[in-house]
Amino acid sequence: MTIHGAWIKTAATQAVFSALESAEYEAFFVGGCVRNALMGFAVDDLDIATNAKPQAIITSCENRGLKCIPTGIDHGTITVISGGIPHEITTYRRDVLGDGRHAIVEFSTQMQEDAARRDFTINALYADRHGKIYDPLGTGKDDLTQKQVTFIGSADERICEDYLRILRFFRFSAIYADQDQGFDPETLAIISNHLDGLDRLSKERIGAEMRKLLSAPDPAPAIAAMRASGALLRVLEGADDRMLALLVHLESECDAHPNWLRRLAILGAMDARDSLRLSNHETQQLAVMRDAIGDMKPPHALGYHHGATLAQDILLLRWASFEQRPNRADWQAASAGAEHVFPIRAHDLMPQYSGPALGQKLRILETQWIDSEFRLTKEALLNGI
Repeated sequence: MTIHGAWIKTAATQAVFSALESAEYEAFFVGGCVRNALMGFAVDDLDIATNAKPQAIITSCENRGLKCIPTGIDHGTITVISGGIPHEITTYRRDVLGDGRHAIVEFSTQMQEDAARRDFTINALYADRHGKIYDPLGTGKDDLTQKQVTFIGSADERICEDYLRILRFFRFSAIYADQDQGFDPETLAIISNHLDGLDRLSKERIGAEMRKLLSAPDPAPAIAAMRASGALLRVLEGADDRMLALLVHLESECDAHPNWLRRLAILGAMDARDSLRLSNHETQQLAVMRDAIGDMKPPHALGYHHGATLAQDILLLRWASFEQRPNRADWQAASAGAEHVFPIRAHDLMPQYSGPALGQKLRILETQWIDSEFRLTKEALLNGI
């Protein structure tokens, strides 16, 4: 089996392989770039595994004029910049000890040992510079073909090494698995036994993982499995996923791109800001979405007040929350509303109005104008004073 793609043949990337191989070291693409290429997905990050130790990586690459950044040198990772493209190069490793958050590792010279320490079989696939696939564990290719996410070895041991793998399991399942096959009850039971481990993770790590999960094309089955295992309520208190599948369906009908924050809004979690370490902007957007679901402002007013994208997010949330069919006219009205500009300015009302009275009158006229669906002209509004 071989993978293909312009990203493999890029001269800048081939130069990295040449730098390592000319010094008689192994070099293989690994993980996400291999997995995504086999699935026909976009390849964004280039990860390379090697038997060269960090200093040898630096020496070999700098001898070829490549820039090296010791981004994770203690853990064996060097970022090599070639042709402006970052390549994350990591020495083969084997786990010595894990505390549920961070693993203590030793460098290895064997691909087999490096593969055995990874989380899922589909992440333990390697490819040489020509795209030839290597599956040292012997099950990664089959699991990817069958669209199933399987822990390497013992799921219990893999989770105890890093409890974030609980959330990664659901995220990878949402993206790479055939979710119509359902979820293995034994795996969910093991996850349920380790929910306390989620409390040991930083909110930042949990937030980053949940963003990725909720950005999947259809996260609803995976989120439902999270709920069944108890993991969902452990990371998002008060979350309710009953409307998520309908929201995803409505997004598809309206050709709306996946939006993790919109999907978070439908879950209705109690304190997502703290639980996921949301930014101030994200927190504000989430509050607007939730508050506007039931305030019943018409679509054109939503577009005017919040902009087209957020207004359409609110419509999707309303339709899902009240189990309604999408309305194309409302969808277009929300978009059109964002294009209108209130024609009255403060100086148009002066000197007749000033101070607080001026602001109040502007708000009254603006409301009249919005209620008319922007039909009232400037002259009509001023003549009505």
